[in-house]
Order: sequence, then C-alpha cells, then structure tokens
Amino acid sequence: MNTRDETTVAERPVHADGDLSYEVIIGCEIHCELKTATKAFCSCENRYGGMPNTRVCPVCLGLPGAMPIPGREYVELGAVAGYALGCGINAYTKFDRKHYFYPDLVKGYQITQYDIPLCHDGVVMINLAAADEAPRLKKVRVERIHLEEDVGKSLHVEGAHSYIDFNRSGVPLIEIVSRPDMSSPEEAALFMQTVREILRYIGATDGNLEEGAMRCDANLNLRIRAEGKEWRTPISEIKNMNSFKAIREACAYEIRRQLAEFRSDRQNYTAGFKRTMGWDEAAGETVVQRTKNSFIDYRFVVEPDIRPIVLGEDFLAEARARVGELPAAKRDRFRAEYGLSDFDVNTLTADRELAEWFERAAKASSDPKKAANWVLAEVLAVVNETGSALGELKIGPGHIAGLVNALSKGSITSKQAKEVFQAMLETGDQAEAVIAARGMSQVSDSGEISRIVDEVISENPAALEDFRKGKTNVVGWLTGQVMKKSKGRANPAMAAELVQKRLAERG
Repeated sequence: MNTRDETTVAERPVHADGDLSYEVIIGCEIHCELKTATKAFCSCENRYGGMPNTRVCPVCLGLPGAMPIPGREYVELGAVAGYALGCGINAYTKFDRKHYFYPDLVKGYQITQYDIPLCHDGVVMINLAAADEAPRLKKVRVERIHLEEDVGKSLHVEGAHSYIDFNRSGVPLIEIVSRPDMSSPEEAALFMQTVREILRYIGATDGNLEEGAMRCDANLNLRIRAEGKEWRTPISEIKNMNSFKAIREACAYEIRRQLAEFRSDRQNYTAGFKRTMGWDEAAGETVVQRTKNSFIDYRFVVEPDIRPIVLGEDFLAEARARVGELPAAKRDRFRAEYGLSDFDVNTLTADRELAEWFERAAKASSDPKKAANWVLAEVLAVVNETGSALGELKIGPGHIAGLVNALSKGSITSKQAKEVFQAMLETGDQAEAVIAARGMSQVSDSGEISRIVDEVISENPAALEDFRKGKTNVVGWLTGQVMKKSKGRANPAMAAELVQKRLAERG
C-alpha cells in the first residue's frame, strides 16, 4: 500500500526533457526479514539456505487444520523496528488474509496486516550530502510498518522444470511503507540504505541483500507540465529489488520509459491502478509483469485463526529499551564528545558492536582521539585480515585504553607501542604487563639521558666536527644513536633536546 498524499512534502526539483518539465514522485515498500529464532507462526527454524523443504511443518506448508500462532519475538522485533523508525505503535492490532494465487504461496493467501498495522506514522531522515560534506538531511515519512509472512521460493531449471522450496515459507517479515516523499532514484536508494543501517544496528535483521533479507518495491510516477496543462502518469511498482544499484538504475530507466510513453500515449493517473514491473538487470530495463486496479483484487479478510493482539505497556517499554542510541545520533555525539572527524565517526558507527567497543576504550583512556586511531588503524586491520569478529580477539577495549594511557604518560615510544600491541594480540596480556615484562618503560630521567648523550657524542667526534662546520643534520643522526644505545627507551623529544644542547655547548 502506498498513498500519493504529498501535502507535507518539500518542493520537488523540476526537470526538463525537451519541451516538457516534470517532477519525479517515488515511494518505497521495503520487505525485511526479521532475525528471529523461529518462523512467524510456527516453531520451524528461521535460517537461510539449506536442503530444500527440510525446515517445514503443517503450519508453514498450509496443511488443513494447522493453526498459526504468532511468536512473541516476532511481534516484539516488529515493535522495536517501529520505534527505531520513529513510529507510533498500535497497542491493539490484528492479522488479515491477503488472497492471491501464485505457485510459491502454498495456502492461496498470505497472513499479513491490513487496516490496523502494528506501526504507524514514522520518519526516516536521509542524508543527501556527499561523504566530504556537512550533513544535508531530508525527511521521508513512513506511513506504516506491518507484520506478514514470507512465501516459498520458485526454482527454475531452464528448459526443464520449476520447483518450489518452502523453507522460506512463513519466515517473519515486516513491510515498511513510505509516503511518496522521494524525488530521485538516488533518494530512493538512500532511503533503503538508511533503513537497512538502522535495522541492522538494532539487531532486527542481518540485512543481507544477497540472500534477499531485504527487498524493495519502488512506486514511481511523474507530474508533467506541457502545453499549459498538468498530467500525472500511471504508477509503476518495480518489484523485488535487492541492491541499491538496482534501485537507482531501475528507477532511472522507468523515468525515461514513462516520459517516452507520455509522448506517445498520454495516460492519466488513476487511484488504485498500477503496473507491476520487474527489473531485468541484464537488459537494463523494466518489464511489465501485470496490472492491478485496486486492493479489492486481494480480497482482504480478517485472519480467523489468530486472535487480535493487545500489547501491554511492559511489552512496549521493553521494545523501546531495545532500540538504544541510533547511528545518526551516535555520530553526532562522537563528533561533539570525542572531537572525531566525519570519516572516523562514519566508520566507528557502521556496526553497533564496533561503536560500543570503541566507546568503552575511549572512556577508559586519557585520549579518546588516540583510542579511535588505534581502533581504526590497527584493530580493524586485524579484524579484516583474519576475518575474526571483535569478540574473538584476545584483546578488548581495556587493552587499547591501557596502551593509549602508556603512550600519553610517556612510558613507551610510538615504536614500542606497535610492539606492545602485537604482544597483546598474541598473549592477551594488558599493556602494562607487557611493558613491565619486556623492560620497555621509557626513560624520561634527564640525568640518565644526559649520560647516554655524552657517551654518544664522545664516541662520535666526527659528528661533532661536522656540526661545527654547519652540518646540522647530524643532530637527528646523533639522536638516533641515543635511541639505539637506550634500546628505544629514551624519551625521543628529551633526547633530541639534550643532543642539541650538548652540541651547542661544544660548538
């Protein structure tokens, strides 16, 4: 369901095509699989893939007499998603039957929600700015989020047979229906990208696009002005797109197709009528699959086998608590609280576990910016190279905080810090323990460093003579010799200062 109410939409960009001017109107319907342990209405395992038709039962096969029972986790995750997308929650809700006939819909109807969806009236803010620009936000209204079940999967063997795998039948879905607030293919792709980021962040879905965990239907038409009149083209619903690239390219093609069709056949928008289109990625074009005239086509009726659901305040409070701080708010706070760059905050908040891991390190360290640098440059490098999860590493946030604190106190040099980090990875020991065991504590005693400087200058009279001749580059070389003689433990800044002082005294 996608209405064309645009009363609160900001002014749309006007485009030109020859003698025509036009505006683009896009609304999206996103089908998202929820990350529950079991299917929506039975106890079959909710998992992708596997041998066909092995995770099925009388309920998800639609056998006579089977009784669907909605799982608590299913409804709760739907409410969590609703709160995360700024929705209100209907404490009284129910399920309905949506009738249509297709081979992978085993019952001949889908259990869904029609007139009383679980969630209503939300908002998603999409960022239209480029990566190196300040955020430029646009509001996209969410009309509703309703619960429904997925259908089976058709498998086609070219030139032979078609098969149905019902492992996916009954997998719990939410359908997120936006208002037609988007004005370009890029905005439609950004909407799905933002919704995916939020829902993955709160743990409602794994958002795996390749596995079909999120699929987008884009409803698109044009407002065209020509010859002093205004027309609306009929709505096209482009179905089942599972990549941001597909959304951009399919919507861009459909805009061109509708403009060309308008020039040859000026059909007007009719409420309830729409074309269902498929996206042929290989051909790079949309293709008509069918047309439908209204929701009467689906013959919605109340699901008689499932009683209406009444959600108590405790249930709703628990769902609200599971949302937590969302990525956009966390990015703003990390910038303000820790002085991090846009690149840093975007990377650190891409995953909830990473964001929380970093923040524990930042709060325990004396320098959150340095903690961020170690997480971004070193910890993530190890994660990417080894394919390990953060929780599988032998180090935790406390290790990074200890390392940063040792650097800030001058206990070790930057070069030694790399060695300490590697030792922590291998042993799981804290930075302090590694530094003590390896005798790496940095020497900041001026008397001790002065002694080493005097020894180095005495051992290298040629360097002293070069300095007297104006070759000031020997300062760096002699400082390096001091660091070598101290086995890297001398405070580098103090060593350089004392070398300069001694040379000046003897010059």
